[in-house]
Amino acid sequence: MENRLRADLIVWLRDDPALADVNAIEEESPLRASPPWLGLSASASTNWGTKDKPGREIRIALELETRTDEPAADASLLAAIEARVLDLPPFSSDYELASVRFFRGRSEQREGNRRGALIEFQFRLFYAFTE
Repeated sequence: MENRLRADLIVWLRDDPALADVNAIEEESPLRASPPWLGLSASASTNWGTKDKPGREIRIALELETRTDEPAADASLLAAIEARVLDLPPFSSDYELASVRFFRGRSEQREGNRRGALIEFQFRLFYAFTE
């Protein structure tokens, strides 16, 4: 379920016109992309569910790298990414999205006039059962 969510999230982010200026949206850090790029970084999952609906809680971290020395320069791009993730459709053939929320974030200045931001989200999913 975790891998299906990661794949769905990549497609969902790539299809957003508000993120058209992002040069690459990839699994992990793209090997050949100039900033700005967005990569699905680490993810982890644990058992979660209700009395009658089993599922998973999955945390996924997204890494955005931009080229700027201004701390606020990528704020609108980060807001667009967050809005898109929070608007992920609730139904898939493999799961039902029960909830998604921003979990935590951090930002840092990097070498070569680059900035990095890591934003982590918590997804709670129910297994999709076919009858």
